[in-house]
Amino acid sequence: MGKNGAAHIVWDWNGTLFHDNEAIIGATNAAFAELGIEPLTLEQYRALYCVPVPKFYERLIGRLPTDEEWEIMDGIFHRYYLEHRTACELTEGVPTLLADWRSAGHSQSILSMYGHEDLVPLVRGFGIEPHFIRVDGRTGPSGGSKAEHMVRHLGRLTGVEPSRVVVIGDAADDAVSARHVGAQAVLYTGGSHSRASLEEVGVPVVDTLAEAVAEAERLAA
Repeated sequence: MGKNGAAHIVWDWNGTLFHDNEAIIGATNAAFAELGIEPLTLEQYRALYCVPVPKFYERLIGRLPTDEEWEIMDGIFHRYYLEHRTACELTEGVPTLLADWRSAGHSQSILSMYGHEDLVPLVRGFGIEPHFIRVDGRTGPSGGSKAEHMVRHLGRLTGVEPSRVVVIGDAADDAVSARHVGAQAVLYTGGSHSRASLEEVGVPVVDTLAEAVAEAERLAA
């Protein structure tokens, strides 16, 4: 339960709290190989990535993948990612940032487009679950926007006012989802998008999560 009127952060997981860039790009290239698409470097991925994910593929092959192609690539992506995420760690400084935000009397939660059944034990395994009043992963098909998931997520948070919510994530879609519910957003350059693409969104862009938290505190004041 949130504290009435207190500032609240909704954290993204992949590429934000969880530094999984290498697993993401490896899984993406494994999926691309199914369609004969040349592998991308991390820099190319960050320049081109967008949501919904099929549009990302359209940028690369000049057309949307068919439903059958999407199902195959999505399956390959998730199998590869599951194998390689074990080598990934939390972003530097995360445990301290979460503890300090909570100690300051604020609340926080996670909303991720990573599958809920996989997300919860992963968060728990890092020992950070007690810092959050709620942890929600994606339910339903993958590849879409976070906006409607954000509506449901905030609707389940008692005592949290959208005007004092700041979404911290690494993708333009995080800002879109925040705007959709009347919240604010801070975007972090260490994940899936380049700084140039994030700056087009029109919200604060930062290079560290410590800066993101400081900006969130200012925005929610």
